[in-house]
Amino acid sequence: MNIFEKLFAQTEIPKLYPVHFTLPRGTIKRAEIEALLFGEFAEKRLDCQIRPGMSVAIAVGSREITNLVEIVKTVVEFVKRSGGIPFIFPAMGSHGGAAAKGQLEVLSGYGVTEAAMGCPIHSSMETVQISTTASGLPVHIDKYADQADGIIVIGRIKPHTDFRGKYESGLMKMLTIGLGKQCGANLCHSMGMSNMPETIEAYAGEVLRLKNVICGVGIIEDAFHATYRLTVVPGGEIADREPALLSEAKSLIPCIPFRKIDVLVLDEIGKDISGAGMDPNVTGRSQAMGVSQPFVERIAVLDLTDKSHHNGSGIGGADVTTQRFVDKLDLEITYPNCITSHDLNGMKIPAIMPNDRLAVKLALNTCIGNEPALGYRMVWMKNTLSLDSFHVTKALLPEVEENPLLQRAGEGFYPRFDENGSVIHE
Repeated sequence: MNIFEKLFAQTEIPKLYPVHFTLPRGTIKRAEIEALLFGEFAEKRLDCQIRPGMSVAIAVGSREITNLVEIVKTVVEFVKRSGGIPFIFPAMGSHGGAAAKGQLEVLSGYGVTEAAMGCPIHSSMETVQISTTASGLPVHIDKYADQADGIIVIGRIKPHTDFRGKYESGLMKMLTIGLGKQCGANLCHSMGMSNMPETIEAYAGEVLRLKNVICGVGIIEDAFHATYRLTVVPGGEIADREPALLSEAKSLIPCIPFRKIDVLVLDEIGKDISGAGMDPNVTGRSQAMGVSQPFVERIAVLDLTDKSHHNGSGIGGADVTTQRFVDKLDLEITYPNCITSHDLNGMKIPAIMPNDRLAVKLALNTCIGNEPALGYRMVWMKNTLSLDSFHVTKALLPEVEENPLLQRAGEGFYPRFDENGSVIHE
């Protein structure tokens, strides 16, 4: 028995009860995407903006987006049918270790390859300065995008994890941080997170003014990562239309529906789940914006997703993790992302426990705000995209019964662990 087993010998992990959370769901099916997007392109008469032989750079980012392969492939096909010559480029700041090869690997991990898309993918970290904002910020964009006759940007519109404003995550940010690559991302983050909405507006405004941005394909997902809306926005309308799309996206992403939680256990975090590894809009805990509802006292993170490609950015938002997580962590992949975003908190590593069981016990054992007579108020989720179903302890069942959007989905059980202390999911 190691020292941690002895320290937590009297700490019992409480019984868990499955809960279902009813929220608006996206109804767009994969098979419907091509027809839907071609209908949008036709309605906006965007084919008229593509001349025969015109090169069109298609910006694809680093986030895992449901139906991304179908969306990108449809955009490629639209450019071809319109007479253009499409190519894809990774539109991401420092992801993929801030390396051209690493960014290609990120796209490949999502199924976006030359063979699957039917067009070349050009990846480079080299940028070209095309302008300077009124405040003196240099405006850089990807060298291949700069050389193209036109640009189409594909991006998910959602609340950002670390700032609030007119523009958050979306097409305008893709035109800024995505097209700007590591150089542009570093410049923008140097202005401070609190100034990011204004920085995005000024930077993207210059890109829209000077480059032929044909359109943006805006993607809104529901709280469960399903496609809720696909909207094609002509380049000249992106700045005006995105705020309304952001408002719609915000309405679809609630936080964990409890006032206070002693311990939140997440099976996994990763860049494919959220730019912050775990979405602060869900957990209520942000490195930049502080703490809000549901006021979680301790967060335990058990694992890192494979699709995060060893990028553990955001683990600093947890209080405890596991040796398994740390073994998957590559600091040469993680640190460039955090350095570029000027977020040292996100790269901090919390307490490390040998296994899942001890990580959960440490989180429980160090709570100081719980009510002993009621037991621990604990929520256990797969990740912050899994709001539709999760587990809670008995102390939270009264709030489940009070909330018409929550339904108890089965009998309680004690979590089981194998001989190595790794959780065994039912």
